[in-house]
Amino acid sequence: MSLPLGLSVERIHAMYQRMLLMRAFDEHAGLARRENRLRGSVHEYTGQEAIAAGVCAMLRPADYISSYHRGHGHCIAKGADPAAMMLEIYGKAGGVCGGKGGSMHVADFSLSILGANGVVADGVTIAVGAAQAVRLLGEERIVVAFFGDGALNRGPMLEALNWAKVYDLPILFVCEDNGYSDHTRTASVTAGPGIVARAEAFGIPADSIDGNDLLAVACAAALLVGEVRTGKGPRFLHATTCRWRGHLALDRGLYRDPEEVAGYAAQDPIARIAGWLLDNGVAQATLDGDAAAAAGRIADAVALAEAAPCPDEAQLFTDVQDAGASSWA
Repeated sequence: MSLPLGLSVERIHAMYQRMLLMRAFDEHAGLARRENRLRGSVHEYTGQEAIAAGVCAMLRPADYISSYHRGHGHCIAKGADPAAMMLEIYGKAGGVCGGKGGSMHVADFSLSILGANGVVADGVTIAVGAAQAVRLLGEERIVVAFFGDGALNRGPMLEALNWAKVYDLPILFVCEDNGYSDHTRTASVTAGPGIVARAEAFGIPADSIDGNDLLAVACAAALLVGEVRTGKGPRFLHATTCRWRGHLALDRGLYRDPEEVAGYAAQDPIARIAGWLLDNGVAQATLDGDAAAAAGRIADAVALAEAAPCPDEAQLFTDVQDAGASSWA
């Protein structure tokens, strides 16, 4: 099979390795939260790994990404250190945000990761603001905004689409459509002909793909990223996928049909691309080694996080905005 757009077996293999790292990270994060070994909310990305891996593989280091509450995978795909991320979600010193942001606020500006966001659709407006800044500063970078299907019914999402098109900003919108808005079927609360139509209503070209197919994601992302980078304006990628776990780690998902959940395994993006790699000359022993390496790296990150100290109390007074405080006295 010939791969278009400069892709190769080696590049796909590297994406696969990143997907293994994402899954090992979130499988541990979810378990640790259920066992009360860490605090705060944890929204697992398990089952959606192909989207972050395929899109971020097409980006340059300077390109910005914004995320949402289910954001660990995006950060790892963009190159964030899993050990620093694990420290962060455990609330420990040395975390990527000093142990003060937690799971829903992981960010790393040194890697152009603008961060996760616990407010639905607000990460998208941040991304549009970044794209506007890129335009004003004349920088050679683009922005990718990841968000879930539930964001499409939020006002800020529509404002972001409108603003991006009015100013033809260098941004790619990536909708990770797992079919659920929290505990509710998104289709049951969404009017009109669908998600793609929402983007097209603003004049933004939109493509829909199988988000569990890494090759489909990578090929679509390569094309759309290229169009955004060459000044053709915003683009929209709708990627259907499966959320293997509940909305968050403590959600048992009892509102879902057990047969539906059992069927997700047949769409496992990691197993699907592993089969393709085997068919294209990568040995089973190599794939087994990849899985062991990912598991080992996350195990080391967990050991580090569980042994690390909490941030010093003095850190409570850093990273706090106080500009203009006196005017409100």
